[in-house]
Order: sequence, then C-alpha cells, then structure tokens
Amino acid sequence: MGEDSLLNIDGLGKAYGNNLVLDDFSLSVGHGEFVTLLGPSGCGKTTLLRLVAGLETPDRGRITLDGADLTPLPPEKRQVNTVFQSYALFPHMTVFENVAFGLRLKGVAGDELGRRVATVLCDVRMDGFAQRYPHQLSGGQQQRVAVARAVVNRPRVLLLDEPLSALDARLRREMQGELKRLQRDLDMTFILVTHDQEEALSMSDRVVVMEGGRIAQIGTPREVYEEPSSLYVARFIGDINLFPGTVRDRLDEKHLRLDIFGQTVVAETRRPFAPGQAINLLLRPEDLRLGEGPAKVAPCFAGSIVERSYRGSTLDTTILLDDGPVLKACEFFDEDDPDFDYRVGERVQVSWVKGWEVVLSDGE
Repeated sequence: MGEDSLLNIDGLGKAYGNNLVLDDFSLSVGHGEFVTLLGPSGCGKTTLLRLVAGLETPDRGRITLDGADLTPLPPEKRQVNTVFQSYALFPHMTVFENVAFGLRLKGVAGDELGRRVATVLCDVRMDGFAQRYPHQLSGGQQQRVAVARAVVNRPRVLLLDEPLSALDARLRREMQGELKRLQRDLDMTFILVTHDQEEALSMSDRVVVMEGGRIAQIGTPREVYEEPSSLYVARFIGDINLFPGTVRDRLDEKHLRLDIFGQTVVAETRRPFAPGQAINLLLRPEDLRLGEGPAKVAPCFAGSIVERSYRGSTLDTTILLDDGPVLKACEFFDEDDPDFDYRVGERVQVSWVKGWEVVLSDGE
C-alpha cells in the first residue's frame, strides 16, 4: 500500500515440524484500515495473527510497524493488542479493574487511570457496568469488556481472533456493527480473523482470503464476492452456480462467445481465453431469474423445481436442469408476484441478467 501502510508483513514463513502453515506470506495494512483474514481451519490465519502479536516467532520473513522491525520485540513492546476468542477476562476483578490492568502495569494511576478507563467503557457502551464481575455479564458484554481492555492502551493495531464466535446469531450481528463503529470512531487499524464469510463481508475494508498458508485473493468485500479470482474463492464466499462449457471465440476485448449445454452464450470478461478452452461460467444464486425471461436476459435453460425454502425476506429455490446441474436461486419474497406460486416439480426457465456472470478456466 506504499506510503499509506502502517503494518507490513514481508515473506513470512512458519512451519511446525513438516507442516508448513505460512508460505512466503506478504501483506500491507493501512492506517485506520479494517482488514479481515478469511479462510477455513488450518489455512494459517490464526498463526499469522500470533506472529504479528509476538506470541510466535517466524521461521523467516519480517514484520514492520511504521518501518520499525517488530520481529525481535516481545509482545508488550509491539504496540499491538489482541482480543481472544475466549475473552480471557480475570474472573476475580471487576470490569473497571479488568480494563485498568494493562494501564497499571505501565504505571498509569490516579485521575488519568480513572479517566481513560471511563472513556473506553463509554466507547464500548459499558459505562454502567464498571463494578460488575465477568460472571455477572452476558457473552456480548464480556466481549465489549475484552475489547475495552485491548484498546485502552491505545495500540497501533488491534488483532481480533474470532471474538464473536461464541455469540448467538442475533447478538453476533449486533456486535459486528458495534466493532465497526468502534474502529471507525477510534480510527484504529483492526485485523480480524474469521471463517464466517458474512462477518468478513459486512465489516471489512478489505478481505484477505487464505488458502494453504497463502493469499488466494485480496480485495474489497464486493470484489471478492462479485469477482472471485478462482473457484476456491467463489465456493468459499457464498453459494455459487457453475455452468461448464467451452470457449467458441472472442467477439471483442470485453466479450466471449461460449458453448454451454448446446446454446451460445455471450459473456463479459477481459481475461484471456483460447478457442476450445474449457471454462466454468459462475453465477450467484441472487443473480438467477426464474420464468420465461425477457429478451434482455441471457439464454434460458429449462429445468424442474426440486425444493422451495421460505426464509422470511427471501425464497430459495433448487432447480435441476434438464442438462444435469443442480442450481440454487435466491429471490426477494413478494407475495403479490405470481412467480412465487411455483411448486416443487413445476417446470421453469432459468436465466440471468447479462454482465453478471464470471468466467474462469476449468480447474482455476
């Protein structure tokens, strides 16, 4: 990220025995940026967080903060704090004392100590709970205290290791918004580790999708969702429909002509493909349209509905195409739309709006 970068990770490598966890990993994070490390268990995201925090030592590579090498420094000298999944609050201390603990170690006392603790408790909306103990708090409240304890020391970077995973769905969504608000208010750099795609998309400025200790793709939430660079990324972030086919020819610099299930399909892509090359055309469930399809949409493929699921604001439909693949469509629920009267077993035409497709080479 050039001059705007705060934290730079350069060529980081880490192995445990014969298990290579991080392989030549490089990443730059900017001032006040919210970056999420997203990936399945074992992809190296938590190890990377521990290396930045100083809880592990890299086998090779370098980590710098504002140009200063962090690699030889112990955790307490790094200006980096961590919020753990377990919160790790001291059960015998009040909320006030939990938050004040790190400040006391640094010699902060008196009015300044009280002011800084009170300010950060207000920031996380826990100012009325200072004299309570952790066992008197809900999971969401404990999480707020853990965040307050981490940010009260004014770190340059806050690391969050799946801090919301223990919360129920409703509270988790609420806390996602709270963390993003706090990050914006504090203008602090946050690095979040999660395997939850919705969490990554809703909170981040940039998402780093990891696979096998490397970066599979990095970009804004919209970029990694709408323009996945590989089938791995497309499948990991949300549901995806695959239409296998071959390239017929290129019409111009933006458009390919494809053969898919015996039909000619024109798709938008600037990526290089050769005639006869095997490809997959990718579409998200919300990109599909059911019905006969107006003239402005892509060619229609016939199939039968095998399942309909009402989810409140949306209806999910599973369709078995006559040519074999099973597709998933997601539509906003509209009780006045006659198309929502589809029944299991009913015949349907599947199409999509031109330009919403992604084309990747087969196996990419």
